[in-house]
Amino acid sequence: MAREAFDVVIVGGGNAAFGVTVPTRKAGLKVAMIEQRDLGGTCPNRGCTPKKVLVAAAHAMHEIGQAHVHCIEVGKPKLDWAALIDREKDMISGIPDSLGETLQERGVELVRAAAKFVGPNAVEAGGRRLEAKHIVIATGSTPRPLPIPGAELMITSDEVLSERELPESVLFVGGGVVALEFGHVYARAGAKVTILEVLPRLLPALDADAVEQVRKESVRIGIDVHTGVKVKRIEKTATRLRTVFEVDGKEMTVESDRVVNGAGRIANVGALDLDAGNIAHDGFRVMVDETLRSTSNPSVYLCGDVLSGPPQLSPLATYEGKLVGLNIVEGPRQKPDYSALPTAVYTVPALATVGLSEAKAKEKGLRTRVQVNDMEYWFSTRQFAETAAWSKIIVEEESDAIIGAHFVGHAGEELINLFGLAMKHGIKAAQVRDFIYAYPTFSADIKHML
Repeated sequence: MAREAFDVVIVGGGNAAFGVTVPTRKAGLKVAMIEQRDLGGTCPNRGCTPKKVLVAAAHAMHEIGQAHVHCIEVGKPKLDWAALIDREKDMISGIPDSLGETLQERGVELVRAAAKFVGPNAVEAGGRRLEAKHIVIATGSTPRPLPIPGAELMITSDEVLSERELPESVLFVGGGVVALEFGHVYARAGAKVTILEVLPRLLPALDADAVEQVRKESVRIGIDVHTGVKVKRIEKTATRLRTVFEVDGKEMTVESDRVVNGAGRIANVGALDLDAGNIAHDGFRVMVDETLRSTSNPSVYLCGDVLSGPPQLSPLATYEGKLVGLNIVEGPRQKPDYSALPTAVYTVPALATVGLSEAKAKEKGLRTRVQVNDMEYWFSTRQFAETAAWSKIIVEEESDAIIGAHFVGHAGEELINLFGLAMKHGIKAAQVRDFIYAYPTFSADIKHML
């Protein structure tokens, strides 16, 4: 097998991988990218981008359902699920080819194959041996396997985004982002939805009060939510699937057309043969230092969803990829900053968050003032017939710095970016409050939230 030399070999072809190519190619380095599936990775092909098409439909169904508040008479809407899936596929169909053109423009060699390490500075892909001064692992994530009898009967978000027939009933094992986002879509499309979560509450990493607002809204639209659950098995019946679980010592069963793995995702490294690359790991968790470099092999960096710890977010993957590219070009000096990172869970309405939860602020011993607003009866909420509108803003007393913000509804998925910007650039709470906002807008309510 001939040896081919590169400055940088990137394993994976998603947002993180593309981020790496920007500074490395600008510096004139010889770069190869190895990708077995569609360019773009999970987000544009099987994740956030196609999912938002379904979420947009759920928003429309929600708005139609609230039409009577605006004195508009409408008939009962019917969602054509097959046509919606076709629309979703059509909207993303051109992404891989477009990204392929981007690679050509950047002068990156694309290798269409699976990859595995065959040495500390070498990978094998498609019968080729690629050697490089720097190798970047940007292979993304894969659904977390669950040690449940009958787990092979579950589907993943991949199938949810592809099946053209709307199931009458769906059960999610796991109460994370996947379960809540798709659960809200399914429920508004007319399916019966059940969510089973092993932990005492949904979305344990997020602010408890914000999550409770989403839980109540989920129940309001007909979703059955069970927490503190032990799932015992999944089994076939004549025509459906039966999930057997235990709550407070009591065994219960739910039958459904589909059971979806909603337990989150882990690093997609199982086929890479990390040991051959002298890469320290604990199963799927790869050890990295503050610059995202392997702790055992200084030639290897990681970025994107393959990292264990940071949130699995598309813009964050691009950011980490560019940072890794800079560290390859300039030396390992750049460290990621996750302190002011706006995120959202795209339920309807959405939950948006940035910074610390109230519990985390207390753990750190910070002296804070916490402003909680149930905005149900605010004029703007009633104007747009919102079914949930809530905020919590956390400010450090001494510095007047915003250290956390959490929204449910009230265009929180947009407003959260203003708070992230303020946190990133040191804009004080009083300055955010006293700014003159266009009125009437949801943004104009920020002064009252503070």
